[in-house]
Parts: sequence; C-alpha cells; structure tokens
Amino acid sequence: MANNITSFEDLTVWQESQSFAVNIYKLTRKFPKDELFALTSQLRRAASSISANIAEGFGRASVKDKLHFYVMAYGSLLEVKNFLYLSEKLGYINELELNETILHSVSCQKLINAFKAGLLR
Repeated sequence: MANNITSFEDLTVWQESQSFAVNIYKLTRKFPKDELFALTSQLRRAASSISANIAEGFGRASVKDKLHFYVMAYGSLLEVKNFLYLSEKLGYINELELNETILHSVSCQKLINAFKAGLLR
C-alpha cells in the first residue's frame, strides 16, 4: 500500500498528527482567556507544527532534509506533551483529559518514529 502514497495527505502519520492538533485546539478552547496569548497559543502552535513539519519534510528531496523535518515534528510533539502536563498542574485540564491526550500523543510518537526509521532503511 505504501506505493500508493503520492502526497503528504496520504500519510497516516500526517493524518494522525492533524487529528491530534484538532484535539488540542478543542481542548484549549476552555483555557482561561488570559492564557490566550500564552499557554493556549504555545500549545496550538506546537500542535499544528507537527503535521506542518511532516508535510514539509515530505516535499524535500534528500533523506537528510526529510529526516530533519520529521525530527522537528517529533520535537514539537514533545513540546505539546510538556505543555499538557503544565496545563493539568495549573488546573486547565483534568487528569482524564491529560491521560487521553497523552495516549493520543504516544500514538503520534510511535508513527513518527516508525516513519523516521523507514527512511533510514
């Protein structure tokens, strides 16, 4: 099936990271208004950067360039995870929301890692 991939939109890793970003946007809607230009913005920017970097990496010609953007996507995902833990500690999300979102992030992590490993084969 991998032979049918003609654009970044065909990539499961991109689709899952888009879904993750949508969930982050929904989750942050209830954050305090005074966090709009702080934690809310940082979370949303980092979450949307994951799929953006995957898309940009897909368009690069060399394996080195592709890998660079996939590593950046992974870093953005870890940044989101950091902010999720902080959000829970600040009382902006509850433990269940944290755990569910972390599980979704782990799914994205595994996909990104598998995608990076596939490049190096």
